[in-house]
Amino acid sequence: MKEQIKWLWDNMDPKFHRQHIAALVISVLTSLMLVVNPALTQRLIDDVIVAQNPEPLMGLLLTMLAVKLGREGLRYLMVIFLEKDSQNVVYNLRTRLFEKLQYNDLSFFDSHRAGDLMTRMSADLDWCRHFLSYIDYRIVDSVCTFLFAGVYLLTVSWKLTLILIAITPVLLVVTKFFSKNVRPRFAAMRERLSEMNAAAQENIAGNRVVKAFAREEYEKERFEQKNRAFMESHLHINKLWLSFYPVIELLVNAIQLVTVFLGGLFIIWGELTPGQLAIFTGLSWAVSNPMRDLGNLINDLQRFSTSAAKVMELQYGKPVIVDRPDAADHPRMDGAIEFRDVSYRVDGKPVLDHVSFEVKPGQTVAVMGPTGGGKTTLIHLLARFYDVSDGAVLVDGCDVRKWKLQQLRGGIGTATQDVFLFSDTVEGNIAFGNQGLDMDGVRDFATRAAAAEFIDHLPEGYDTIIGERGVGLSGGQRQRIALARAMAVRPSILVMDDTTSAVDSETEQYIQNELRRLPFACTKFIIAQRISSMRDADLILVLQNGKITERGTHRELLAQRGYYWQTYCLQYGLSMKEAG
Repeated sequence: MKEQIKWLWDNMDPKFHRQHIAALVISVLTSLMLVVNPALTQRLIDDVIVAQNPEPLMGLLLTMLAVKLGREGLRYLMVIFLEKDSQNVVYNLRTRLFEKLQYNDLSFFDSHRAGDLMTRMSADLDWCRHFLSYIDYRIVDSVCTFLFAGVYLLTVSWKLTLILIAITPVLLVVTKFFSKNVRPRFAAMRERLSEMNAAAQENIAGNRVVKAFAREEYEKERFEQKNRAFMESHLHINKLWLSFYPVIELLVNAIQLVTVFLGGLFIIWGELTPGQLAIFTGLSWAVSNPMRDLGNLINDLQRFSTSAAKVMELQYGKPVIVDRPDAADHPRMDGAIEFRDVSYRVDGKPVLDHVSFEVKPGQTVAVMGPTGGGKTTLIHLLARFYDVSDGAVLVDGCDVRKWKLQQLRGGIGTATQDVFLFSDTVEGNIAFGNQGLDMDGVRDFATRAAAAEFIDHLPEGYDTIIGERGVGLSGGQRQRIALARAMAVRPSILVMDDTTSAVDSETEQYIQNELRRLPFACTKFIIAQRISSMRDADLILVLQNGKITERGTHRELLAQRGYYWQTYCLQYGLSMKEAG
């Protein structure tokens, strides 16, 4: 807990440190002010009512009013300070966490659900804010109120005060038991919340797939299971709290009963005046309320602790793929590519096995093969989304691990089959990687990607807002916008992973022609299944089970009568005998 509080403090801007301390000091002062009015009440009863002396009445009432108004004014100022401080911390944390997410590598996102990350960025952060805006001042409030009231009551009647305070150790034992049992339940409830959010996020993102397969009822039942698991974990905690709460209430009421009963006896015995008994009845809540609040505060502290641990894990987690200390500076990229005896394994299983090939600047390399052969992994290793297990990937003769990530990825333009478009205008999506691109440039690259014609027919042309993930556009239209976006950065290496799989043959031919006439020199890395997409490549690789089984030009591979030749025959409707 101490480490988590220090972590929150470190994430607060220094200018807010004094303000937060001032707020806690105000909490101490206002707790001290609580004993003033009961003391004045004693004088009101003993010196005015019992003595039948009205002279001090107005002064006492005005003083009590001033104390009340002053305390409420200070409390208002305290709340303002606490809100500003807590919002500053959450703002800083949210900004730093988002920045951290931007630079985390793909392996991180492979192992973390989007719903869980959203829970950390929202609900967990809100509990961090709640600690600074409420929990910490309530702890100070409760402790100071108990101490100030206790000390003052000791000066009035130490015997009666000690009797009241003697109930406290029993409460501490009960509280310790509650705290020990509730923490793991809060951790479990937090996981159920994360799972429920993940299920909701996946369903919203994949709603078209759900509808396409008429799986609404299945998804409803799946979410209901997650929702019920979260509800039940919440109920388990509430049941534990409800078993604890009656004990607290019993002890609190015991204090009030003891105050009235023994206070009356003390008056009969002459050890208390009516005014002093009024002090005890007026301040008995100051002893009992901290006890009543203790359970809630422990409840909140455990939730804060669980949430803060999740946020800290996200903030302090370190990405695996980072710039090495010896990373060289590359002002420009020529586009030479070499895979030198590259192997890549996931959980010990080989994805690529001793892959070697070389591409000179300006050349075109094409890769084809069955699904799961490792084609997309080549792209990920080239852009260093993952690091090779063995061997090396070189760009311009330098191992990509010795490139600065910003320079390496900035020189590679990527368009994939699984297109992601942002909820932005068409122009904003095309110029995403090149913010300095003017409108003429946007139109030029849209034309080269065969996207200009359909864009002009959109309701607002290039200013049309595209729905999330390109909803409202066909698969081919999304692919063409993604290709225009990749070309717009004028990359030294242009990667196209099944980029034209959803377009017709005529459009594909147009795009192929435009790729040959790009206004900048670049190496093209093409992954495709269509022979028409790769037949003009300088080097064609056939990748099967992580190994290169065939390599050469279009003519050379046809002559080998292997996988490439068989695919050619199937796509062009030729029998093996006719092709032979």
